Amino acid sequence: MPELPEVETTRQGIAPHLTGHTVTAVVVREQRLRWPVPRELEAHLVGQPIVEVDRRGKYLLLKASRGGLLVHLGMSGRLQIVGADTPAQRHDHVDILFGERCLRFTDPRRFGALLWSESDPSHHPLLRHLGPEPLEEDFHGSHLHQEAQGRRLAIKQLLMDNRTVVGVGNIYANEALFRAGLHPRRPASTLTPGEWDRLAAMVRTVLLEALSQGGTTLRDFVDGHGKAGYFQQSLQVYGRNHQPCLHCGEAIQLCRLGQRATYFCSRCQL
Repeated sequence: MPELPEVETTRQGIAPHLTGHTVTAVVVREQRLRWPVPRELEAHLVGQPIVEVDRRGKYLLLKASRGGLLVHLGMSGRLQIVGADTPAQRHDHVDILFGERCLRFTDPRRFGALLWSESDPSHHPLLRHLGPEPLEEDFHGSHLHQEAQGRRLAIKQLLMDNRTVVGVGNIYANEALFRAGLHPRRPASTLTPGEWDRLAAMVRTVLLEALSQGGTTLRDFVDGHGKAGYFQQSLQVYGRNHQPCLHCGEAIQLCRLGQRATYFCSRCQL
């Protein structure tokens, strides 16, 4: 599933091609996504300029002069800039055209979403209860420490709760916990303020590194120009079950937390 670095990479790739440009046509080939694509999407968008392409967590926000579009990539979705005359393939479900340029939404598994908002999509109900952005100033160890009080969740589950902090998906939670030297199954309420500070710093570091490398491509992800990310070459624990830890040589272990694959080094992470 595309996580924050992949979604932000997509935003950066498509924004220059959309911002300030007017929608000339909308083609919906398949409405049956996670939620049905609004039948009135063409009527809402055609003739409107896109004034900003923003992101909140894993949601992309295409803000028009009136209203805007909320886009979620789901498990296998992607947005790419292609020529308007580029033939559509089997899983190319929606095209938003800007003259000779086209923003194409592709989603083999159809768990993604395109939802219209009559007002600023930043205020959509789906975004109402999201926590702070991990790359912004209001995300820090003291926030995590406060969120953990009185909760019995494992630290990794708390870190992946979008009400606590948005966009720290499974891959990056594994990597940040390893770099912070914290065991993913440890109860969140047992961490000290200093450990929370260290974890918050590692979350930021891992996400920034992934963003600088175009995200992580394990299966489907490509950016707005069709390029795969390459942060997977820097993964230190994720996907390395039974392989030696890059720090101490101990075999990396795998368990399940909240039905998500969780990788850790039992020697380096306490």
